[in-house]
Amino acid sequence: MSEAIVNKIAQSGIITLDLSEMRPKGERVLLDIAPHLWQGIALKEKDFRQWVKETDWTSFKGKHVAVTCSADAIIPSWAFMLLGTELTPYAATLFFGDLDGLEELLFKKAIEHMDLTRYKDARIMLKGCGDKVPSGSYLYLTSALQPVVKSLMFGEPCSAVPVFKKKA
Repeated sequence: MSEAIVNKIAQSGIITLDLSEMRPKGERVLLDIAPHLWQGIALKEKDFRQWVKETDWTSFKGKHVAVTCSADAIIPSWAFMLLGTELTPYAATLFFGDLDGLEELLFKKAIEHMDLTRYKDARIMLKGCGDKVPSGSYLYLTSALQPVVKSLMFGEPCSAVPVFKKKA
């Protein structure tokens, strides 16, 4: 008779965290003001204000919005403030920058709001290669977990990279 197969990883007490499962829900949208510049190089206040006035901002309701200008132009700060006044009632999140930066901010906020008490003195395996997970998120989660956990590893249980171990 053969011996029962024992799952040593399951018995190890290691908790696996997958950052891709923590990805905040919601549509991400890039609002680029470059198409609304005069000759692609300058912002004309009157024209810009007209565009802002005529835009249906309700289309951004519940969305995570990254506001940027892809053109090499000097944009006065008030222009972004004006967009903020219109987007704030609708957008779930406002971010100045590109979609990658927005994604990192969303993960950072999610990590900051995690209840870490359940990981006290735990052995954590942080799964690698998560879909749509910005690299900075691993840094933020490590920083949040380090004061709480017993140990932190990266990868998969069969090929873990030790990252942190609490000193005895």
